[in-house]
Amino acid sequence: MRKVWKQPLFLIGFLFIAGMLMTSFAYSWITDNEIKKVYYLYEDGRLVDGAPIEPRPGLPFGTDALGLDIFAKIIIGAKFTILAALAVAALRVFIALPFGFLVGTYFRKQKKYFNGLIDSFHYVPLTIIAYYLLRPVLMEPMEGFQTSMIERVIMEVLILALLTVPIIISLIGNESSLIYQRDFVVCAKSLGASNWRIIRKHIYPSLREKLFVIFGQQVMQTLIILSHLGLLKLFLGGTHVTFGIMPDPPTSITQEWSGLIGDSFRYLRSAPWIPLTPILCFAATMLAVALMIEGYVRATTGRSHYLKKPIRTKARKEKPKTKQIVPEDLQWFKQS
Repeated sequence: MRKVWKQPLFLIGFLFIAGMLMTSFAYSWITDNEIKKVYYLYEDGRLVDGAPIEPRPGLPFGTDALGLDIFAKIIIGAKFTILAALAVAALRVFIALPFGFLVGTYFRKQKKYFNGLIDSFHYVPLTIIAYYLLRPVLMEPMEGFQTSMIERVIMEVLILALLTVPIIISLIGNESSLIYQRDFVVCAKSLGASNWRIIRKHIYPSLREKLFVIFGQQVMQTLIILSHLGLLKLFLGGTHVTFGIMPDPPTSITQEWSGLIGDSFRYLRSAPWIPLTPILCFAATMLAVALMIEGYVRATTGRSHYLKKPIRTKARKEKPKTKQIVPEDLQWFKQS
């Protein structure tokens, strides 16, 4: 594990995610989630710009149509977006892990029927299923929410986690079955080792690196689904909806990134920095997770996860060893 923390790619990705989380919590604690409002911009007493204001010094990401600082909104929503993605991915792997071990060891003969059933899940659009399951939970009704924000976040995390658990069970089951057929496992089985001991002593240690890769892939998939739900006006923690003759557009309660995308996507042509800023944050976070996966695989296996080839290392040139002549050998040489 020490090699992982010395891997540059892993450190770059980890520091980005950890830095975003710490900055988000610190900003919320210091400012109490206050967002600066700049409706008009003056220079030398002269009006030069009005909301939405494009990025400039002092406003690195500009403002939205209501004059709210986008940088502050990004920082506030970072903790909700990243922690939700991490929670969903961790819950998926945690639930699927024991069932995958069971499928790969105890039910190896029935595994092909299970895989045949699960294959259909690869072609099901998860975003559409998540939309129909989460709409009654996240869309605010006319009488207002009957649940708290924490309850809605927990329900969304559970639903998003359970959607892909069968696929991960099939993946872990296939990997466990391959390890179960290796020579060292066959030898342990012939010596009387139980399936539980084989799982604990052989299969799990062999799958440790693979599980981290699966976890990182699930984080990226969760971020993609969250961004899709944002475009469909389902925001993490709930979608605030106003009712009346001229209702306001749906808005995010938590300022999480998918809500910022869905709330501002209509400004893609007139003020492109408003929707593109959270989109770039999504992309940067997924890139950070990909760097962590690549760094972890390089540190633990010496291979590249994405390039699929060994990592070249500079071999040290060793000088040829020369035999030293000791005085006894020199005396024998003179006598001969």
